[in-house]
Amino acid sequence: MGKCCDDGCGLNALQARQRATLKIVLAINAVMFLVVIAAAFYAGSTALMSDSLDNLGDAITYALSLYAVSMGGRVKARVALFKGVLILSAALLVAGQIVYKLFYPAVPIFEAMSIFSALGLAANGACLYLLWRHRDEDINMSSVWECSRNDIASNLSVFVAAIGVWATGSGWPDLFVATCLVLLLVRSAFRIISSARNQLK
Repeated sequence: MGKCCDDGCGLNALQARQRATLKIVLAINAVMFLVVIAAAFYAGSTALMSDSLDNLGDAITYALSLYAVSMGGRVKARVALFKGVLILSAALLVAGQIVYKLFYPAVPIFEAMSIFSALGLAANGACLYLLWRHRDEDINMSSVWECSRNDIASNLSVFVAAIGVWATGSGWPDLFVATCLVLLLVRSAFRIISSARNQLK
């Protein structure tokens, strides 16, 4: 009886910690989406737009994960499956923007790209730090961890793209990095979807 109580108390404490972390990273990503999407339109950067959509996807992902914290394994797997589809949708949206820029090329404002990618890196670094201890707890939190890790790669890539735009005076580095980010998002989406499907079997 005491052991069951201990197990229940331990589970409740774990779920409370997960909720607290998810609320913080949800707030960070919601704010960063608004900031970075405005910067992306101002700078005319597809890579920065990809970064902002990643923040939006993460904010929705964290909200879903918050809902799934106290649910059973099958519900968590379904939520993870939806997250994977969401990430894949963001990748397709950015891919469409890349195709548009191929027909209507423009040189992004590299100063805005570098400043806001650095800001995003700081914000997502904080999220990654907060989520680190939860990464192996269950499929719900491991998929959240996957999203956060993608964010760091995305921010670094946009910063590299900004340097490339500055060095070449063209928009090709921006499109190249955006394409790489699309491939990263697709890979991540299929990994999450595969893991969720395996758990639902």
